[in-house]
Amino acid sequence: MGRYFGTDGFRGEANCDLTADHAYKVGRFLGWYYGELKRRNGDHSAPRIVIGKDTRRSSYMFEYTLIAGLTASGADAYMLHVTTTPSVAYISRVDAFDCGIMISASHNPYYDNGIKLLNSRGEKMDEDTISLIEDYIDGKLYVFGKAQAELPYATREKIGKTVDYASGRNRYIGYLISLGMYSFRGVNVGLDCANGSAWNIAKSVFEALGATTYVLNANPDGLNINKNAGSTHIEGLQKFVKENNLDVGFAYDGDADRCLCVDEKGNVITGDHILYIYGKYMKERDKLVNNTVVTTVMSNFGLYKAFDKAGIEYVKTPVGDKYVYERMASHGDRLGGEESGHIIFSKYATTGDGILTSLKMMEVMLARKQPLSKLAEPLEIFPQVLQNVRVRDKAAAQNDADVCAAVQAVADTLGDSGRILVRPSGTEPVVRVMVEAESKKKCEACVKEVVDVLVAKGHVVR
Repeated sequence: MGRYFGTDGFRGEANCDLTADHAYKVGRFLGWYYGELKRRNGDHSAPRIVIGKDTRRSSYMFEYTLIAGLTASGADAYMLHVTTTPSVAYISRVDAFDCGIMISASHNPYYDNGIKLLNSRGEKMDEDTISLIEDYIDGKLYVFGKAQAELPYATREKIGKTVDYASGRNRYIGYLISLGMYSFRGVNVGLDCANGSAWNIAKSVFEALGATTYVLNANPDGLNINKNAGSTHIEGLQKFVKENNLDVGFAYDGDADRCLCVDEKGNVITGDHILYIYGKYMKERDKLVNNTVVTTVMSNFGLYKAFDKAGIEYVKTPVGDKYVYERMASHGDRLGGEESGHIIFSKYATTGDGILTSLKMMEVMLARKQPLSKLAEPLEIFPQVLQNVRVRDKAAAQNDADVCAAVQAVADTLGDSGRILVRPSGTEPVVRVMVEAESKKKCEACVKEVVDVLVAKGHVVR
């Protein structure tokens, strides 16, 4: 984990953990660095960097300070304005930008924000470049064979320009519409836009494909993003779908890179359900490359049982869509994602894309002429209990011989009827103990066995 950037960018409370000064320095570095790379290759044109943002009040502040840094270093900044993370990834790739920036804290509350960086292929920025940015922020940058005490400012005609690039967002909308294989006419769809990035995109896509749309939480005011809305508060959409007899509902998060669904009965369809439904659909059409779906270690045990029954292979990565994509890219896999609704369809996108995910669920429903509840029916989600245990030292707690023995004893007890996972938090002094089994009572008992040992050995902070 980096000093400032984690697996999903530089994130924290606006002007506390992540300040306008941080954003300015990120812009200063990126503008100078990509310009220097081009010059070293004999290209003296200005770097082109595209920027999008979500609807948080602070997103405008970070957009302006990033642009100030970029242009001060000689880069041209192209503004997509309010848009989704996957749209920035798409435009970075198809329009040959040097890199892309998305200002968002995803599903976090409005007072948090973040800076996500994407390379010219629309993928998350590599760790080496991230490390250089962090070095610059810390005042100890060493790059291109020498220490850079301060970066030079661009002057005169070399100062960068800003370009209104709303047309890029519109072309992304057109791209999504082009992926619709069936008419949605006659289908009643609920869309919960979380008062975030999807608010002015999702409805346009679904209506262009013929759906009758009912939109919730599409009135952003800078302070209501994700507030009792979207994929992290899906109960509102569940109620709306049932009360209005809709055929299906889709809920996005703040930057619309994830999607959860609601079936016609009001049941939540998680990321695991989506992986199962679309993985099976791909296999039936001989489109599932490597016959493999990429999951994370947090996917439900029931998903793996259902994959086994369907003859679908799977791999497990650490938590984070970054790790899912890295595995997919290195092996050519076509489908992967997380239980939270980050789903990657690598034929069409380099990141999770909530609106694309909802289009793919519509495709299966229409191709199979079945409601979402029927498509999800074979997947039995096992009860799960997760306990976060605050400890003095995460490594010491996990490596303790008695703790390891307790974990192994639980695993032996569960056998092939459940599983236990003990992993450290990436951001807190916490060890997460998770058990999935046939009943919640069994889960609770197994978790207690491990936590009791952690307590007895003095690892737990009271």
